[in-house]
Amino acid sequence: MSQSMKGKRGLVMGVANERSIAWGIAKAMAEAGAELAFTYQGEAFGKRVEPLAASVGSDFLVDVDVTDDASLDVAFEKLGDRWPTIDFVVHAIAFSDKNELTGRVLNTSRDNFKNSMDISAYSFIEVARRAHPMMVENGGTLLTLTYMGSNRVTPNYNVMGIAKAALEAAVRYLANDLGPEGIRVNAISPGPMKTLAGAAIGGARKTYKHTDQNAPLRANATLEAVGGTAVYLASDAGACTTGEIIRVDGGFHVLGMPQADNL
Repeated sequence: MSQSMKGKRGLVMGVANERSIAWGIAKAMAEAGAELAFTYQGEAFGKRVEPLAASVGSDFLVDVDVTDDASLDVAFEKLGDRWPTIDFVVHAIAFSDKNELTGRVLNTSRDNFKNSMDISAYSFIEVARRAHPMMVENGGTLLTLTYMGSNRVTPNYNVMGIAKAALEAAVRYLANDLGPEGIRVNAISPGPMKTLAGAAIGGARKTYKHTDQNAPLRANATLEAVGGTAVYLASDAGACTTGEIIRVDGGFHVLGMPQADNL
């Protein structure tokens, strides 16, 4: 994949720190030759993202609240001032109240349900709407992140599983909407990873260990593997791939039961 994204430029949304999946994707894209812009939310995250952006040669960072239309408008206006066209957007944004990522989905509150759906699913549509005019001329790629809890019950994942199911449906519908204009829309579904977001889910360490011991490859996903998949999808090699949920989980999704030694 060396320099497979040379000449391409795009926006990465959702880097929290050097262990973020979004950072793994950004790093891989930069190594493949892409020019990057970054968003963050709030001053604290901005201070974390700035040195990471600088390490891949980017000086474009913008503060964005994806629940605020005006904030999104300003961000894409600034992006358009820098680059009239872009080739990709990476949407790695999700949120739910940590207190509701334990126990039963039955106890999800209305407020947290709406907030989780807004940030984790609907924001992708809002981002796609604003990225669309910047991709019409040359086509492009919209990427988001999901997880197997969208279609298989995962302990404590709760409302996030419902939100990710909505996100995956949005991927398919957006792929159909934007395909005639050469815009591809896909999601990457890694297995459990040791990230800031993953740590918020109850029992995260047990889930990580279980996947590591039972996946056919006997390993969890790595930032490098997820980043490489993103490069493929956003590069010309992915020209005919759209509407897909690409799993990067060591094959865990194919299992019906744990390995025999772990039953």
